[in-house]
Amino acid sequence: MMNNDPTSPRPPRPFNTPLECGLRTLFVLNATNGATLDLQRLVSYDYLLVHSGDIPHGPPSLHPAVPLRGTELLIKRDLVRAGLNQMFSRELLMKSFDRTGIMYRATALTAAFVGLLKSDYATALRYRAEWIVSNFGSDSDEELNAFMSANVGKWGAEFERLTALRDLEL
Repeated sequence: MMNNDPTSPRPPRPFNTPLECGLRTLFVLNATNGATLDLQRLVSYDYLLVHSGDIPHGPPSLHPAVPLRGTELLIKRDLVRAGLNQMFSRELLMKSFDRTGIMYRATALTAAFVGLLKSDYATALRYRAEWIVSNFGSDSDEELNAFMSANVGKWGAEFERLTALRDLEL
């Protein structure tokens, strides 16, 4: 039974918290070798980092394929922004302002902190972050946005087809 009491504490969210998104962005920023990235690119990269298996010839996804996962992009922006703010408050990244808006960049502390993380998951994040920067880092913002827009409706849609087949009466 669901607890609808607004005064009771909410159960902790295990996935896609601002802290988790912030940590993942540190791996991405560290892989850029000092380049600055804006929020929209970091949101796209965070999706690609977690669901790299959605990309042809990409490494297997870090997280399970869930139905309609492309819609994550709709809510990910606020989570990534909050995560970036948490990492900034700990001096693990830099913010700068240019004519296009707020830009984010790794610092020496980013590299030192990310280098301390040695788990299998951290190793997988590191590898995928480098793969993303290698494969999408030279794309313009327009090219990356076009790629994401062209594919977002496909990612997770395979579950819709399975549901439709199950509901099909023969």
